[in-house]
Amino acid sequence: MATAAEKEGVVLLDFWVSAFGQRCRIALAEKGVGYEYKEENILSDKSPLLLKMNPVHKKIPVLIHHGKPICESLIIVQYIDEVWSHNPLLPSNPYERAKARFWADFVDKKVAECGTRLWKLKGEAQGEAKKDMIEILKLLEGELGDKKYFGGETFGFVDVALAPFTAWFYTYETCGKFSIEKECPKLAAWAKRCKERETVSKSVHDPHKVHEYVRKLQKKYGVE
Repeated sequence: MATAAEKEGVVLLDFWVSAFGQRCRIALAEKGVGYEYKEENILSDKSPLLLKMNPVHKKIPVLIHHGKPICESLIIVQYIDEVWSHNPLLPSNPYERAKARFWADFVDKKVAECGTRLWKLKGEAQGEAKKDMIEILKLLEGELGDKKYFGGETFGFVDVALAPFTAWFYTYETCGKFSIEKECPKLAAWAKRCKERETVSKSVHDPHKVHEYVRKLQKKYGVE
């Protein structure tokens, strides 16, 4: 008897701690799509399958659907939303859809890069990264406002884009010595709401495990 993954013909090449890969996992879970998960060792030996399916960037995540690869996490999430059109993640209104794409792109360009600077740098440079991160989070909180989710009452595209980074919040706070709840209480409350969703809680990892992983990276790069 065929498994759910075999019926759907979906394979996800990913790395456990990747916020970008977790987006894809959340989107697939929101749609109830079965898939085969293949863990990649992106820090050392990339598999022949990854190199074949993403020869341009050679990065995870890669969604393989009936043998065809889709790369780049936000593109993957939009593909998932189009192919499995029930429980839509993007708004139907063109303007609202454009806004959602803008803020997801903002998360893509700002959060991960600034977060890396927070744990990888020391001294004054780290202080600048902390200042930048607080400003980034405040901008996101401003867009969230008093809404339950970024799109309103419904969990959607921007939530999928940002929710995986909530597993990194503890690392950002620990490295930068600040409190997201104190700086951005509405965003912190949104993060808690997201974690109460089964699709999120089963797709992201424990913040302390993420921090342990980052500590190992800090040792590797000599930035303890």
